[in-house]
Amino acid sequence: MSSIQTIQVHTTPAYQVSIGPGLLAGCGRQLLPVLGPCHVAVITDSTVAPLYLDTVAASLRDAGFTVSTVVFPAGEGSKNFTTLSTILEALAEARLTRADCVAALGGGVTGDMAGFAAACYLRGIRCVQLPTTLLSAVDSSLGGKTAIDLKAGKNLAGAFLQPSAVLCDTDCLRSLPADVFADGAAEAIKTGVLDDESLFTLFEDGTLTAAPEEVIARCVRYKAGVVERDEKEQGERKLLNLGHTVGHAIEKCSDYTIPHGHAVAAGLAIIARASEAFGWAEEPIARRIAACLAKNSLPTGTEFSAEALAEAALADKKRAGSDITLVIPQKIGACELKKVPVTELLPVIRAGLEG
Repeated sequence: MSSIQTIQVHTTPAYQVSIGPGLLAGCGRQLLPVLGPCHVAVITDSTVAPLYLDTVAASLRDAGFTVSTVVFPAGEGSKNFTTLSTILEALAEARLTRADCVAALGGGVTGDMAGFAAACYLRGIRCVQLPTTLLSAVDSSLGGKTAIDLKAGKNLAGAFLQPSAVLCDTDCLRSLPADVFADGAAEAIKTGVLDDESLFTLFEDGTLTAAPEEVIARCVRYKAGVVERDEKEQGERKLLNLGHTVGHAIEKCSDYTIPHGHAVAAGLAIIARASEAFGWAEEPIARRIAACLAKNSLPTGTEFSAEALAEAALADKKRAGSDITLVIPQKIGACELKKVPVTELLPVIRAGLEG
């Protein structure tokens, strides 16, 4: 286990993110000092369960944990109250107490579902994140945001619940289909645009597949710092929504047939073009961002109209009254938060589609 990297996240509570190979097979002994002997309910989906559930359950039992499991149908379509209710009933049937823990084994949907269930059950029990996708490793498994979708839009019901630990097993990346891997690349590229041009150049050079552990670690360190300074998303943490206002709108317009990372990639390209069109960018960035996304098998636009996207985006949780906060890329490695009237959203999106 000498190749494992560890990153401390100083939130309330504080926790450790571990990154490296073989972590799922050893998760029991890794988690025992953190959780102590308890009942762990492993929540996963129908895609991940055949790949990793037996390994995780066996490791937990070998370490002395009592283990129960919940498997729900894979996909964004399961991220709703029906699935949440099923999970909560399963936790109650397994007689979990406030001394026990939920383990989220899977990608972003599973992390959201399991985390929200843990936040709701008995008014909050512990949760550990075991991400199996690049997207969940670089972004959604840390920071404590959990949510489900409503008919009106994505992630509109949720809670903050910081995990007790995050174990990112990089061996899981080998099982990912190319389009699922690309989903994670979108969030990692977003991090480069936000904070670190040298990280962004790794994606331009195609280094992501060659050194995923280092990319994950750099993304985690950046997000950890932001979350430590703004745990409940009152200010700086809103920057992490770069590409997400339009991205969430694309997901909603597609009835969630377009996956999150692909939608965020298109949203990132669109807002970069709009930033140039409105004179907000400090240097030409749109073509560079689009080329980087394309190199990593990600879209740079969408078939949906500006009108449809604006209507969907106005249901987004980033709206506050008659304003909406957009994350505007100024240059690679620097972005700003810009509050604009909702009446200006349509022209912004239109400029991003036409650029």
